[in-house]
Order: sequence, then structure tokens, then C-alpha cells
Amino acid sequence: MKQALQSVVYRSVYIIVYALSLLPMGFLYAIASFTFFLSYYIIGYRKAVVIQNIARSFPDRRYGEIQAIVKKFYVCFVSYFAEIIKSVSVPPEVLDRKIVFENLELIDQYVNSGRNVIACMGHCGNWEMLNFMPYKIRHEMFAVYKPLGSETMNRLMVKLRSRFGMKLIPDREIIRHILTKNSSPAVYLFLADQCPHIKKEKYRFTLLNQETYLFSGMEKVARKSRTAVVYLNITQLSKGNYKIVCLPVCSTAESMGDGEITQKYIDLLTENIREEPYGWLWTHKRWKR
Repeated sequence: MKQALQSVVYRSVYIIVYALSLLPMGFLYAIASFTFFLSYYIIGYRKAVVIQNIARSFPDRRYGEIQAIVKKFYVCFVSYFAEIIKSVSVPPEVLDRKIVFENLELIDQYVNSGRNVIACMGHCGNWEMLNFMPYKIRHEMFAVYKPLGSETMNRLMVKLRSRFGMKLIPDREIIRHILTKNSSPAVYLFLADQCPHIKKEKYRFTLLNQETYLFSGMEKVARKSRTAVVYLNITQLSKGNYKIVCLPVCSTAESMGDGEITQKYIDLLTENIREEPYGWLWTHKRWKR
């Protein structure tokens, strides 16, 4: 009975989201603008956290500059949701014009040499647009994710992210999957900038002028499975248009020292954030502990 009810709820939610995705992009952006007004001026959704995070990350910026970054962050943040909703039904040819990929040949090079590839990134720009990436490469592609507590929302997330061929793997299963997969090499997508619940001194780094603990999972998987690692640098060309550049981290993870892959990732993530400071997900309390 419970499973049947969850199935009905899931289908109902998906129908609503799909129906919204059929609305003109201009109308969805108008809804996003109203949401920005509410979240920024009225509700102040996590505004204190965002201001504090940005101010500490850019101590050389003046107050007016910090405020400008904060405001643009909220403008972009709500627009991302409008774009994600539209991606539920928009033709792939349209997204192909809006998302520019550069240097994907690097991934081809690694896969053709017989190595799996870990493509790591941060919560920069509209990272959900990377769900479109399997449309652009000829290799099998998986996204590592943490299942949500709500069965309905988890099914919806899997449905939306797999539209263009992305396959999702729960984070607890990724090691076993890579080590036991017998088919041709594949690409594995990692969002690697989350704050872990358990602190480990060897995974304490300096990110944006602050002591930061990062998940060790991405590096551990890379070294144990002997993969190549690349970083996906995401920036916004204009509203709704993005550029994703594939940058090398290492070609042989097993040859890297402990913490080296994570440090290289942090260096590239830092450059990505500094290039577009309003694009990172500043609402998270990464430095609360």
C-alpha cells in the first residue's frame, strides 16, 4: 500500500514538473525573478551565511563588492532552477547550442588507453547541466550521488538526471561497481566539494583562505581503481548559456601521493570560483565546524 502511494505521488510530482517545463523560458525566468525578490529581499534565505562565506573567502574585497557578489549569486541561483525545470522537456538540440564543451578529447584519450575516468567538479554554475554530457561523449557515463531520504524526490532526481543517458550510482556502491565492472572503461562524475561529517586531518586543506575538510572518497576511489582524473570547469557565458572545460588532474591516480589529487582538485576549484565568484553554492555551511 505504501509503495503504491509513493508511486502515485511520484507520478503526480513528475507530471507537474513536466508541465512546468513546457512553459516558455521567459515565463520561467519571470517566476525566478519573483522568487529572487522573495528570497533576497523578503525572506533573506540563508543570507547571513552567504555574506559571511563570501566575505571570508575574499577578504581583499570591499563591502560594496561583496554585496554585489551576494546579490548576483541569488539572481543566478534562482535562474538555475528555472533552467533545470526547462531541461526536463527541452530538445537536446537546444541544449547543445546553450552548453559549450571544450577539451573533451582529453577524456577520449584516457578512455581509449583503457582507463576509467573520474570527472570531478564543484557546485559551480548550473552544475545540473552536466546531465547533458552523455549526449556529447561516446563513452558510458555514471554520476555518483547520495540517495535522498524521500523516495519520491529520489526517484524524481534519478529520472531527471538520466534523461540524456547518465546512469546514477549510490555513493556507497561506487568502489564495488568500478572494481567489478568488466565492460569497456567509463566516465564517473563526482561532486567533490561537500563538507564531510567526520574530520580527517589528512584531508584538511586551505580553500578560499579557510581551513577546510573535504571528502576523501573521490581520491580514494581514483587511487584504488587506478583511474585518470579530470576537472570540469563550469562558467556562465550569458544567462542560460554555459561553458564546460575539461582540465587534467592526473593521468594515473595510483602514481599520486596521498592528498595530491585532492589538492590539485582544490587548486582548480579555487580558480573556477575566483573566475566566477557568484557561481558557487554559497548557501552551504562548509566552515561551520
